[in-house]
Amino acid sequence: MIGVNKVILIGNLGKDPEIVMFDNVKKASFPLATTEQYKNHEGVKIDETEWHNIVCWRGLADVADKFLKKSMQVYIEGKLKSRQWEDKEGNKRRTVEVVAENFKILSRNYGMNNSANTQAATTIDEFNDSEFSFDTDASLSEISSENLGGKEESKILPF
Repeated sequence: MIGVNKVILIGNLGKDPEIVMFDNVKKASFPLATTEQYKNHEGVKIDETEWHNIVCWRGLADVADKFLKKSMQVYIEGKLKSRQWEDKEGNKRRTVEVVAENFKILSRNYGMNNSANTQAATTIDEFNDSEFSFDTDASLSEISSENLGGKEESKILPF
């Protein structure tokens, strides 16, 4: 039987993406908050926030590094991935992450000063929806080095 592992989230970045390089492969990770609202049995409005660990690889990590900032609202599609490791004390640890396959920036509030905000909005406006949906499975050649600030990947490693 075939399974489906698909996650769709709309939320706000908890902090700027953290960037790590592994043998010329870039990884960007950041927390994403999703908030659901409902009324309890007494009619009181309740906000329930869930935090998700988001990971982007390769070309998508380049785009996240360049454009994503704390508090931005984004739409993310990806899949759940769990991993295990040992901490410094030798304890086994486990985490579940959302490995992003593509994302779209929904907010125009970049948290920058006005001139930087205007410049970023102009840069973002140059992309149409199909160009601004970044897919990690797509060839990096489809994302021009001009849009990534001249950065290019020499090879793609599967993870």
